[in-house]
Amino acid sequence: MRHRCHIWLALGLVALVLTAPAALGQMQIKVNDNTWMKFGLLLQTQADAQQDPITNAYSQNVFIRRVRLLLGGQLAPNVTFFVETDSPNLGKSLTTGTKNVQPSIFLQDAYVEYKFRDAIAIDAGLMLVSPSRNGLQSAASLLPVDYGAYTFAQSAATQSSVGRDTGIQAKGYLLGNKLEYRAGVFQGMRDEQNRELRFTGRVQYDFFDKENGFFYTGTYLGKKKVLAVGGGIDRQHKYLGYAFDAFLDYPLKYGAITTQFDHIRYDGKSFLKSLPDQHDTLFEAGYLIGKTRFQPVVQLSRRDFSLATGNDEKRYGAGVNYFLSGHNANIKALYTHVDSRLTDSSRQFTIQFQFFYY
Repeated sequence: MRHRCHIWLALGLVALVLTAPAALGQMQIKVNDNTWMKFGLLLQTQADAQQDPITNAYSQNVFIRRVRLLLGGQLAPNVTFFVETDSPNLGKSLTTGTKNVQPSIFLQDAYVEYKFRDAIAIDAGLMLVSPSRNGLQSAASLLPVDYGAYTFAQSAATQSSVGRDTGIQAKGYLLGNKLEYRAGVFQGMRDEQNRELRFTGRVQYDFFDKENGFFYTGTYLGKKKVLAVGGGIDRQHKYLGYAFDAFLDYPLKYGAITTQFDHIRYDGKSFLKSLPDQHDTLFEAGYLIGKTRFQPVVQLSRRDFSLATGNDEKRYGAGVNYFLSGHNANIKALYTHVDSRLTDSSRQFTIQFQFFYY
């Protein structure tokens, strides 16, 4: 009972901190009208309990899911940059029986963009690479606690860094800035020196409000009216991935609704053997209840392998978000039931506190 009191006391103190008035203003250094920099921080502290499907025992953790330092700005007219570091899963227990107490800070994003006009811009550096919308969303504005379970299934096989790869892409907006395109070449798998490069392409059309920016938003909290339909491909040598997706964020009289559907097929063939032929599906939805700041959410993920020997999996998640200050300060909780074809079912419960400023 005393331990429970300590837990509730800690949660209460966190809630008091979160409900304190937020300081306004931008951390920015301005050299002149053409050169400036701004700084940001993303901190996600998380507690979770994950059940082992074999032993039925729970692995319990309280750790830092993400701590990222952000730096962006403008170097010259039409030349902007974005750099981001990350130190993930700090304090989380490891499979070796120890816990991650040595912070490993690594480069998450680092790219420069030269914008000729709205119709064409060139991005170069280390950046998110994905044929799907969910794979190009900002971790700071996700609808549930985290990305879909299989959104980055291609990451390890293509030797990407948390879904990122080094390369160059063209990006632009046509038809009144409603049609977005992205097309680029990236390093991809380097199994031999003369390996051909990786190619990705994506298009998206916005029927209502426009979404212009590198990262997509997971929920606009009723501040925009967005209906977006998109699709993309990811290809290198014999590997092929393709996706199609739809996203709706719509303000209503008594709140706002957000839904997203992503379907991705990955097939590494004999080139990326660790990425077998599979169909991965994600559906998530949330409803912001009036002015209460509460947002119930559901997240459904499914992975189906083409071969009968594959461990097909389904994940059913339900939870609630509470936005103290939009994406700048919020609390998210999610319960997930996992059904796997080759193992017993298991359960997960996650609660996350987010602080974000940029």
